Parts: sequence; C-alpha cells; structure tokens
Amino acid sequence: MTQVNVPDFFPPLTLLPQRALCYIKAKFPAEVFEKAYLALFNAMWIPPNVNVTVPDEFRSTIAEMNLFNDKEVDEIVHAPSEKEWKDCLLANTQKVLDQGAFGAPWFWVKNAEGNEEPFFGSDRFHFMWAYLGIPFDDIKIVAKEGKAKL
Repeated sequence: MTQVNVPDFFPPLTLLPQRALCYIKAKFPAEVFEKAYLALFNAMWIPPNVNVTVPDEFRSTIAEMNLFNDKEVDEIVHAPSEKEWKDCLLANTQKVLDQGAFGAPWFWVKNAEGNEEPFFGSDRFHFMWAYLGIPFDDIKIVAKEGKAKL
C-alpha cells in the first residue's frame, strides 16, 4: 500500500490560489483555467508538495506552468488582493452553501437532459458517472485462491 504523507503546511488557508483561480477563470479560456487548476492542485498535493498559499511559491508555480507570460503572471499574483476577486470567491462559496454543500469534494453535476444533482465525497464518482451516462468499470472484489474471507 502506498503511504500518503500529509504536507507540513496542512491544513492550508487557500484564499490566495482560490481568488487567483476566480481571476483566471474570468480572464482566460476554459482550457487554460482547467490546466491552471490542475497544476495548482498537483503542486500542492503531489510531492514535493509546494505550498501555493505562500505568495512566492504561488508566483513560481504559476510562472512554471508556461500558460502565462510575465505580465499575466504579475496580474494573476496581484488579483487575489483586489475586491472584485475577493467578492467573486465569496459569491462562489455562498452559491455552493445555498446548494447544500457541507464539505469537500462537493460536485454539482448537470446531465445531458439538463437535470442537476449534488454529489458529495470521493467515493461517489461512480454515482456521478452513472448519472452522466458515462461508461465505467464498477468496483469489484477480486477473489484470491483458496477460501475467501470478508
């Protein structure tokens, strides 16, 4: 079994990267936002675990993505201190609270028919996939040789 080490900076105060992501989502194409989100997530949670909540480490992580030029990096790093992006994150937070969110991961999913449902928990992906009509292999127990023990 792979051992997971919790970063020294856990639990992080993620206002800086979340506000910056609000800015990136508003100012850049969806593809750029998605790549930036994933890069920040991976930087924080995959060793060597960069603390992207620290301004200098955040700046270097954004710059190393190769998604933004120097001017854009400066704008992204400055944006979290601006009222517009503070308010944007507050509004996003209020929206999910109004939808019933109470923890993470929290997903609000819309299917092809336009129906929407919330899903909570990392053990609920298969329910989301079924709701969205996405083919997947279900979780299954693989029998060992000899007598099974449950």
